Amino acid sequence: MIAVLCAADPANAWDPQATPTDVTLETLTVEGQAGPRGVVPPYAGGQVAQGGRLGLLGNTETAKSPFSISSYTDTFVRDRQASTVSEALALDPSVRATQTTGAPFDSLSVRGFPMSEGISGEIAFDGVYGIAPTFRVFADYAERIEVLKGPSAGLSGMPPNGGIGGVINVVPKRAGEDLTRVTLDYGSLARGGGQIDFARRGGEGREWGVRFVGSLHRGDTPIDRQAETTGVGALALDYQGERFRAWLYLLAQTNQFRAPLRPFLLKAGVPVPKAPDGRLNLTQPWESGTVDDHGGLLRLEYDLTDTTTLFADIGGSQTSVSRIFASAPTITNAQGDTTTNPQFYGLESSRFTADGGLRTGFDTGPIHHAVAVQASYYREEIGRWLSPMRSSYRSNIYNPVLVPPLAVPVTGARPRFFDSTLTGVTVADTMSALNERILLTAGVRRQTVEAHNYAVNVPVITTSYNKSAVTPFVGLVLRPWDNVSVYGNYIEGLSRGDFAPAVATNSGTALAPYVARQVELGVKVDWGSVSTNLAAFRITKPSGELGPDRVYAQTGEQQIDGLELTLYGEVIPGIRALGGVTFFDGTLTRTVTAANIGHKPIGVPGVQVNFGGEWDIPGVPGLTLDGAVVHTGRQYLDAANLQAVPDWTRFDLGARYATLIGGHRTVFRANVINVANAKYWTGVASYGTFFQAAPRTYLLSMSVDL
Repeated sequence: MIAVLCAADPANAWDPQATPTDVTLETLTVEGQAGPRGVVPPYAGGQVAQGGRLGLLGNTETAKSPFSISSYTDTFVRDRQASTVSEALALDPSVRATQTTGAPFDSLSVRGFPMSEGISGEIAFDGVYGIAPTFRVFADYAERIEVLKGPSAGLSGMPPNGGIGGVINVVPKRAGEDLTRVTLDYGSLARGGGQIDFARRGGEGREWGVRFVGSLHRGDTPIDRQAETTGVGALALDYQGERFRAWLYLLAQTNQFRAPLRPFLLKAGVPVPKAPDGRLNLTQPWESGTVDDHGGLLRLEYDLTDTTTLFADIGGSQTSVSRIFASAPTITNAQGDTTTNPQFYGLESSRFTADGGLRTGFDTGPIHHAVAVQASYYREEIGRWLSPMRSSYRSNIYNPVLVPPLAVPVTGARPRFFDSTLTGVTVADTMSALNERILLTAGVRRQTVEAHNYAVNVPVITTSYNKSAVTPFVGLVLRPWDNVSVYGNYIEGLSRGDFAPAVATNSGTALAPYVARQVELGVKVDWGSVSTNLAAFRITKPSGELGPDRVYAQTGEQQIDGLELTLYGEVIPGIRALGGVTFFDGTLTRTVTAANIGHKPIGVPGVQVNFGGEWDIPGVPGLTLDGAVVHTGRQYLDAANLQAVPDWTRFDLGARYATLIGGHRTVFRANVINVANAKYWTGVASYGTFFQAAPRTYLLSMSVDL
């Protein structure tokens, strides 16, 4: 649904040779691989890029962006040994994972709003929804992982699942300099595997490129009775001609879990019990799940003139799910007793996406215009079977019990459950003057949402939806000095309105799309080798509620005020820092339950701290130590603010050693996640579920560039 600015555009023509030196061994310098054309180069320290993608506006320098964006590099992801996008974002102060390691899905919140686990993928792939896997996105094929913070319907289109806190985008790996890298890794308890990363360019002008990334991992995790198998294959082909450019991405991955962790529900009126040891696992060894994903994207660009480019994207994906386990065990008392109802869940989904448009630039007197026009189409069809809950078992979070396999009916049927069609047209113009000292971006998108819901396990339409909305956006950047940018923006987010439930007098009525609104002011300062961003924002989002007259209407609203400070770069030679802090003031501003007005929204903490540092040890070339702290404030599980999980803090440590072995660059990495083996409840999802934290986990790896 989104297109990216091509490398021919001056704002996107990043120098692939700008990648900094990776390691110095006395008088020998070992160069890192130069990035592929069109990928934003890293900032000082190599952990964060100098800019990122602003939806249809394309790649934009951080200093010239009227929005907050962070773009994490492949180097940072590999050094943290992050296997998924969720793990790779552990040091972003605006992001929090609401699941834990050992869960069969990733669920995140951005700026206090959930990108919920669901049947519609919320993560974009090279700027396009509908390509990335649905439940977990692995980091193997990511060159950059970008977070565009705040609602962005005008820039990026409506996310398929309606998340409004921000956009997470995976920039896929593609061929830059020639590369053959082999990585072997091992994690506690007994899970290991390997990855191969291969890239070549050819042709008279090196216009042809190929990149392949493949990995396989399997074994027991540090969680009791749990085992996981993952396989990833990603192929990127590209052609970079004088005026014509093309990229083809093919992606496949499988994820199999035995005894996956599940989120907990807490019975009303029950106080939150103390969190158990992270190794304990309530899930039975006969409960399991398998998710297979396949996707592909073709991207085309053609320069009509030096200032006008046509672009088009076409692609899609398929997801297949088969699993037997409970959605969420319920904790029934303060002693940690639980009731679990396992079910069979089978799902088949298919997505198709296409977009096209043009970008052009021209001057009107002293003002330069960069205009983008785009039309997009997204289609999703989902078939699902959910077995009835015929049996259950009892257990305890502190003393899990093993029970024989329960009779859970399994079928290959996948009757239609849901379908939706999203169409939109966007027009945007970035106006700049005084040598880009002043930049004003304005645009508008018209989005139409058509959807059908079907009865459970029966392909009969129960409710239909066909609504449209117009979402404007505007952003201003003032640059009084080269290294200082003062910015502000107003932008809206869009979510599909709910259907009135069966108990409502207007049952089946479709509410209008929920329009979230953000106002943000901030200042960005580049101190030379350290960059900081201080942002103050307010986001309001309406919601549907069942009133005392049993009419379902858009009467609820929550507001989150935030103050966000981020920092990254090389503080002094050999010492790097990354992270920040976000303070939240969340409030239920409107609700039919008058007693809840002024309460904290579910899952919104008062503070989030994510901060990491690296230190190159003097006198030992190639040796680096790193550490990180992650803290989350108290979070409520209910709108009445009667149940809350306590605040928590986690510490991570790591080390790596880069050297030459037989003339080949080799890097050894060791990380310990949750060093103190802290026991806590992790992030709270919007519907009040929560996970136990993962135990102390050891990660080891060795990578060799052949």
